[in-house]
Amino acid sequence: MKILIIEDENDLADSISEYLSEEKYLCEFAKTFNQALDKIESFNYDCILLDIMLPDGNGMNILEELKRQDKQDGVIIISAKNALDDKIKGLQIGADDYLTKPFHLSELSARIYSVIRRKQFGNSNTVRQNELEIDLLAKTISVHNHPVILTKKEFDLLLYFVGNKNRVISKSTLAEHLSGDFADMLDNHDFVYAHIKNLKKKLSEAGCESYLKTVYGTGYKWEG
Repeated sequence: MKILIIEDENDLADSISEYLSEEKYLCEFAKTFNQALDKIESFNYDCILLDIMLPDGNGMNILEELKRQDKQDGVIIISAKNALDDKIKGLQIGADDYLTKPFHLSELSARIYSVIRRKQFGNSNTVRQNELEIDLLAKTISVHNHPVILTKKEFDLLLYFVGNKNRVISKSTLAEHLSGDFADMLDNHDFVYAHIKNLKKKLSEAGCESYLKTVYGTGYKWEG
């Protein structure tokens, strides 16, 4: 799961990233309004943490831009401003939640989980597709009630596919999801194929139906 931290306070941004990385999230940073615009125009995120008081612009305009582009990224506003008007405006424009500084990182993590669960998995802690069961909270999966051990990358891939069921996803999009903006620096995306091959092998050996299909020349699609 990929998080964009739009925050100009370096210490806070680093603390958030360190905590969320322990929770197995992939974190990227934008410390200015213009950096944030570049990020949201180029990439998709499972959740965006948005400070509305940026040195070169108003974070509310980031929300407006997300809405204009019809982006579906989850957004949590994190702000030192506790004004009711700001909360109402942010939520009306399209933010999913509003957290006032200072806050406990454990609460932030819980709210991120809640936003992702609500937007991608119908507000459920468990995703089921016939014999396959995914526990979002424990980050585990089972097939026919038997646990299947996945690496972090494989689990992230599985969630991404299931969260985008019946959509064709290109290899470059998968590379960006797994590696963030580092994907642009890679010579090729063969590592994506390797992770998908391992994921399909583990699911198949556990007795899972072949829901993950290769769309030749285009990418991959999870059917269900």
